This record gives sequence, C-alpha cells and structure tokens, in this order.
Amino acid sequence: MMKTFVRPLVAASLAWALLFSPALLTYAQDAPAAPAPAQNAAATTVSLGVSKYHYTRAPKPFPNLLAPYTPIKVEPFAMTNSPRIGQMIQDGKLNLSLQDAVELALQNNLDIVVFRYNPWLADTGILKAQAGGVGGVPPGALFAGSTANSPFLNFDPTITSAFSIDDRSIPVNNPLTSGTGTGQSALAALRLHTSTFNTQFTQGFHTGTTLFTSWDNTRSSSTSPANLFNPSVQSSIFVGFQQQLLNGFGIGVNTRNIRIAKNNRKIADLSFAQQAITTVTNTITAYWELVYARENVKVQQQAVTVAEKLYNDNKKQLEIGTMAPLDVTRAESELATDRQNLIVAQTAELQQQQVLKNAITKDPLAANVVNLEIIPTDLPSKPEAIEAPSFEQAVSEAFAKRPDVQEMAINLLNGQIDLKATRNALLPTATLQAQYGSVGLAGNQTQVLTSQTVQGTQLIDGAGNKINAFVPITLPLTTQVVKGGLGDAMSSVFHNNFPDYSVSLNLTVPIRNRSAQADNQRAILTQRQIEAQMQQLKNSALLDVRNTYIALEQNRARVDAAAKARELQQQTFDAEQKKYQLGASTVYLVIQTQRDLIAAQGTELRALTDLVEAKANYERALGRTLEVNRVSIADAKTGRVEQATLIPGTINGQVVGMEKVYRDIESHNTPQTDSKAGER
Repeated sequence: MMKTFVRPLVAASLAWALLFSPALLTYAQDAPAAPAPAQNAAATTVSLGVSKYHYTRAPKPFPNLLAPYTPIKVEPFAMTNSPRIGQMIQDGKLNLSLQDAVELALQNNLDIVVFRYNPWLADTGILKAQAGGVGGVPPGALFAGSTANSPFLNFDPTITSAFSIDDRSIPVNNPLTSGTGTGQSALAALRLHTSTFNTQFTQGFHTGTTLFTSWDNTRSSSTSPANLFNPSVQSSIFVGFQQQLLNGFGIGVNTRNIRIAKNNRKIADLSFAQQAITTVTNTITAYWELVYARENVKVQQQAVTVAEKLYNDNKKQLEIGTMAPLDVTRAESELATDRQNLIVAQTAELQQQQVLKNAITKDPLAANVVNLEIIPTDLPSKPEAIEAPSFEQAVSEAFAKRPDVQEMAINLLNGQIDLKATRNALLPTATLQAQYGSVGLAGNQTQVLTSQTVQGTQLIDGAGNKINAFVPITLPLTTQVVKGGLGDAMSSVFHNNFPDYSVSLNLTVPIRNRSAQADNQRAILTQRQIEAQMQQLKNSALLDVRNTYIALEQNRARVDAAAKARELQQQTFDAEQKKYQLGASTVYLVIQTQRDLIAAQGTELRALTDLVEAKANYERALGRTLEVNRVSIADAKTGRVEQATLIPGTINGQVVGMEKVYRDIESHNTPQTDSKAGER
C-alpha cells in the first residue's frame, strides 16, 4: 500500500524539479542580499562615486526574452564643447575665474573623457565575474585570478537542448543474431532510425556545488522483428548534484574573481580620482601661468611707456641743445629692448592662452573658440596658511587621502585573495556526485489475439473405411498492433517503475603538482612585491609632501622678499627720476633704475604665481585637491559639476572605509603566512 503512494510522489517530485528548478535556482543565485544596517553603511563604502551608467547588470530577459542576446547601445562621447563655454563668451572674449576653469576642465578635458571609461570597463569585469567560468576577470585587470583552481563553475543557469536524427541501413552477416530471421540466401539489411530530444539544466553555486536536471527522450525503430516495441520511445528524468570537497570547495575560493573584480572597480574609481586631481592641478597651473603672462605683458608695456617718455624728452632736449646725442641714443636703445621684451611677453601670453584653452575644451578648433581670448578674472594673492600642524600629521593625511596609496592598499587585498585561492588549488580534486532518476519505455507492440487448431481431413484405412482420426489444421494467427508512445513512457517515468540511483566519489591527485605550486609561489612572491611597492609608494608620498611643503614655505618667503624689493626699487626709481630732472643724474642711471624696477616687478609677480602653484601642488600631495576645489568624482564622471559638493564616500575629504581596508591587510599580512613557501 505504501509503495503505491511513494512511487507517484517521487515521480511528481521529479516533474516539479524539472519544470521549476531553473527559475528557483536562478532566483536563489541572484537574490539580492539583505540590506546592511544603516550604522554600517558608511563603513563599507569605498567607491568615490556613482557613475552615470551602470554596466554591472546584463539586460533582463523579461519581458523581452531576446534582450540577453542583443548588444546594448553605448552612445559615442560628444566631441563638441559643453554649452557652458558658449554661454560664457561675450564679444569674442571669455571672462574666466579659477573655479570656472576647473569646472570646464572636468566637463571637457579629454584626459577626463578617456579615464571616465575605466570605471565602466571595470563594471563589465564585475558582470563577467558574476557569471563564473574561466576568465571571470577581464584580461589586463590586476589580479585576474589564478588559473590553477579547477573546476571553474558557471554561476549563470544554462539550458542545453540537443536534437538529432540518425537513419542507418546496416548489412547483416548473421540474420539469426541480428533478429532479422533465418534462411535468407542473400545479404540482408537492417534498417535503424533513431531520433533524440534531450534537455538539460545546470547551474553552479558559490559553495562549489553544481546542480543539474535532465530530461532525455529517444525514439527508435528498426526492421528487426525481435524488438518488443517497434518503434519504441524511451524517456528519463534525472536530478543530481556535484560537490567539490577539496580543491574548489568553499565560498571564498569560488567567489575570488567576483571580489577581485569589485576591488578592481574601486581601483578604477581611485585611478579616476587621481586623474581628476592631476587634471585639476594642471588646469590651476595653466590658469596661473596665463595670469602671470598677462600681468607680465602689462609690466613690459609699462616699461615701454616709460622708455618712450624718456626717449621723447631726450629728443626735445637734444633739439634745444641741452643734451648730448649719446644720451638720446641710449634712451632709444632701451626703448628698442623694452619693445622686444614686450613682444616676447605677448608671445608667451598667446602660448599660455592656448594651453589653458586645450585644458578646458574638447575641440579647440570650434568656430567660437579658435580665436577666443581668455581673460582671467582672478589675480594671484598670498594665500592663508594651509599647512598641517606638523609634518607627521601631513603625511598621515596624505596616506589617508591620496588615491595612489589607496589603490595599492586594495592591490594588497587582491593579493591576499589570490594567495588563498592558489593555496586551495594545491589540494587534490575530490568530487562527490549523486543523481536520482526514473526511466520509462513504451512504443508500438504487436499482440496475438487468437490462435486455433481445428480438425482437418478424416483419415481412411487401407480398406477404404473411415477411422476415428483427423489431420489437425492450425488456422492463421490473429494479431493487432497496440499503439504506444511518449505519453506511456512518461507515465512509466512518473510512476517510478524503473528507478535509477547513482553515487560516486572521484579523486584526482596530480603527481608532483608543479603547476599549482608555481601558481602559489607566484602569488606569494607577487604579494611580497606589492608589500615592498606599498612601502616604496609611501616613501615617495612622504618625499612629495616634504618637497611641496618646503616649496610652499619658501615661495611664501619669496613673495614677502620680492614685495619689499619691488617697493624699495620703486622708491629708488622715483628718486632717480627727480635727480635727473634736477640735472643731478644721467640718462644711464635712470635707465638702469628703470630696468631694476621692471625686474623687481617681474620677480614679485613670478614669486606670487609660484606661491599659488605651490599651494596647488601641496594640496595635490596631500590629496586635498578635489575637496578644496569643491569637486566631486560623481560630477567628474558625468561631466557635470555642482558648486559646494562633497566627494561621495568621503568625510572631510578622507575616504570612508579605508581604515577597514588597512585592518584587513594587517590581519592577513602576517609574517608566518606561507613563510616556508616564500623562503623556498
């Protein structure tokens, strides 16, 4: 009685697994994780921003089933300048503040345009890693994952269908054994026809498990009368799993490419942040160089004006006979020299204008830009002290904020992931496999309905008398063909008439294991190399902070000294002019003091420009550039800049979550980690 109910129940379970397991397994694999508590949200945030486009998700198959098999559309980047430039142009001139220059550079600078693709390319790496299989991380990415770990699991569900038709005519040498009959004098042929319709669903999971469900159907027919069913249909449903027990076991090993890809996405963010800092710093430098060039032109114009006045005054005195011709010649020579210096200054202004124009535009040859004159509206001024209270604090700030240091910290984490994966790959491969199924067979069957023997001719003895005996006569058999097919075979499957159980344990032990040893040793050596590079980078950052700090302090002192020197030189020149007007000085002395005044003015302007540029370099060395210039990485990625924005993922300019990264590094980076293998 119990057996009557158990078999239909098992068959129903098989059917349910076949029909619904693809959807359920997909849901179980891709179900979103529970949201983290609010108080821990900041601690897990490392990315500096959210890009305009998101490429970590593939097109959804619903409602459009063809979406996953159709390429997405990626718009080409616009080669035209941002509309803001045209809005700021008035009468062929662009009045530009320093903040405007920074914002236009982030919108139009081609370095930003190129680097903006890197986070999106890293998104595709995450998408590929989430699919599993070989090559979970794209080529060229840091720590693409060890190829020693086997087998690789596909985390995307896969449905495999196979349809085949096979029709054969086989020559028969022994009709008896082939079932074609006996007594044939000629070479006989056995005709076979086979059609298969198979479907299988498989999916791998992060634990090293692979689940599969298969539904196989085979229809066959032949000319042999020995078959019970002809044609026959055989159907089967199997459900099973495969679990890695040593090599390839565990979530940490099988998700290594996903975690590395996500870390590479963070590295792409940080690399983009570094490029944004570089672009902003270069734009600030180009802006102040243009300011210096324009102010230097004004100084040289002033020198030409003074020289022209002196030359004209001397000519008048020569005409009335109160001055020697040599003094007029000296004044004319000084005028020619000042005009030459003015031309050089004007040339430098045009060159710096083109440099800044290239920094803030995508197309410098646009009709409204090619002959555009840029007029900076900000003038360099002595900035307030921005130095950290101590050198140690400045270095600590640089280590916390500089994107290149943070990139190397994430590389250390990637190295730890790869190291654990290659350590697992040293183990033999042990695979536990189990499956359960049910098989059914049906088809057309020939059945005998009647078989009758009747009395035949009556026997007669030698005398011609009838005897009580007859010759029996067997009448021809009466048969019929009972139709059967897929429905009957599946009924047998669902009733579990022919169950199939299978359990196996396969163990593969590579002798010497040199390939896995090579991968593990390479991972250890690479990790040690990254640790050395990390210290090297910190030393470089320390030197950068020290040098920019010294340059900032020295330039601040230069500005004070140059301002005092220019003020004293102005007084000297004014006094020399008065003495010349009273006849107590010479033209040569006036020209000499004028040259000294121009040089002092140029020196003060150069010192002031160097000071504001040194300030920008000091902020770059400490990683403050984006924070100080009110720029967020999210804005830079989308090409839009908002005023007074904060950098996403940061607090007061410090990247949130990096302290967790450093703690993870310290916890994993212990001296005893694979020390023997490393020494070996």
